[in-house]
Order: sequence, then C-alpha cells, then structure tokens
Amino acid sequence: MKVCTTKAETRATLAALRKAGDTIGLVPTMGFLHDGHLALVKAATAECDRVAVSIFVNPTQFGPKEDLASYPRDTDRDLEMLRAAGVDVVFMPSPAEMYHADKQTIVDATALSKILIGKIRPGHFRGVATVVTKLLNITQPDRAFFGKKDYQQLRVIKTMVRDLDMPVRIIGVPTVREADGLAMSSRNVRLTPEDRKAAPVLNKALVMADKLVAEGITAKQLEREVRDRIDAEPRANVQSVDVRDAETVASVGGRITAPVVVLLAVRFGDVLLIDQRVVSPQKGQR
Repeated sequence: MKVCTTKAETRATLAALRKAGDTIGLVPTMGFLHDGHLALVKAATAECDRVAVSIFVNPTQFGPKEDLASYPRDTDRDLEMLRAAGVDVVFMPSPAEMYHADKQTIVDATALSKILIGKIRPGHFRGVATVVTKLLNITQPDRAFFGKKDYQQLRVIKTMVRDLDMPVRIIGVPTVREADGLAMSSRNVRLTPEDRKAAPVLNKALVMADKLVAEGITAKQLEREVRDRIDAEPRANVQSVDVRDAETVASVGGRITAPVVVLLAVRFGDVLLIDQRVVSPQKGQR
C-alpha cells in the first residue's frame, strides 16, 4: 500500500495504474475509520481493479462553532485497517496541500445545499462539494463510493457530477449499523455512555416509520409520529425530521404512495447524529 501526502505524488501513482489498464475506485473519508468505511472499501474492491482511499478532515465543511478541532483522529490505526483491507493507495494531504492560501473557487449545488442539513449547517455542503470535486480531479477515479447514511450528501454529489459532466460513476453503499441499530459514525466515539445508550432511538424510530408507511399514512403524520418517538427519549434533542421524495429529496404532501426517505438529525449533548431510511408503501424498507 502506497501512502501519498501530495497531490502530485497521488496523481503520478494513479496515472501509472491507469496506464497499466486498471480501473480505479475512490473512497473519500475523514479518517477515524470503522466498519462502515470498510464496507465502502469492500464495494470498491468488488467493482474496481485498484482502490484508493483519501483521509482528510476537510475544514471547509465545518462551521465556526462546529467540531473540527475535536473531530476524532487516529492515522496509524486507519492505515493499519486499510492495509489489512487490501487498499492500494492512500491520499493523506494536509490542509495546506489541499487548499491554496488565496483560494477563491467554490462548488455549490445551490438548491440542494440549502435544505435539510444545509439549513442546520450553513455552508456545509458547499465545503463537501468543493473538496469532493478536488478529490475527483486529483485521483480521476472510474467510480467513487459514498455511504447512504449521509443521504443528502450523496444526492448533492450525484447532482454535482451530473451538472458538471464529471467522468465518474458515484456509488451509494448501504448504511452499516452497530448490533443495537445505531448507524456507524466516527462521531459515535464522542457520545457519553448515557448518550450512547440512548442513541439507538434513531433506528427504532425509523423501524417504526417503515411499519407506519406500509400501513398507510400521510407525510405530515409520519413526521409527527417519528418526532414524537424520538422526543420520548430525554437525552435526544431533535434538530429535524423530514419526509422527502426518495429520489429528488423534494417535499412531499398527503398520503404516501411512493418511496420516501425519512431523514433525521438529532443532537445528543454536543454531538449531531444523522440517520435515514427509505420506505415504501408497496415494498417496505430499502
């Protein structure tokens, strides 16, 4: 496994692999890896000849009062995990390597970036879209792999790639969960023991949503039922519960007759957790 810390070295390394006829799969991460990240690596390995993983805690997607400084990091552990998973190339740049001091250019999915999580974290998806654009330009992969847990992020990236005619296929990989249903996240380690015990309420609310949609319900009723279920947990501070069209994340109203995605953003202490579930009145959970 080759570890690269500069854009030039990464480009040269991957160019040599492409010249040899290999297809490249990219897994962008912010490090502090867990089994969810390894599921992305596994998916990339299944579809591509070579797998590259980026480890970069991107400062431009954090707001001034968010957890950039406290975001968990363990580079040695990350590299051990990636080596064991058979990753070929790791791109691990510094912020100074990634961003010019006088940077002026941004990428923004103007409508998608301002709704849902974008309302809670202004500027977040602009930072995500910009850094992912840079990573795709640097690595030039055939496919890039992202988790479906970050549902809005996945939609932003797919829209960006479509709109800018980027020659890469974006692959969404199903959410990986702990034994008690909590979606795996690097932020989970920051939960207090009490909050960690309470956090599976998110998945319980989503399981309930699946059943309610199968039985028949309106979008507003579903939002209210899910919010009430989470509010029943004293340690949960609901930031948003949204029921949206599963494909476009557009608002939906009235009785649910087609697949929708239930999107959650909930704080436990100072840790913001997100989760999602696609449900359908015809086929149930997806």
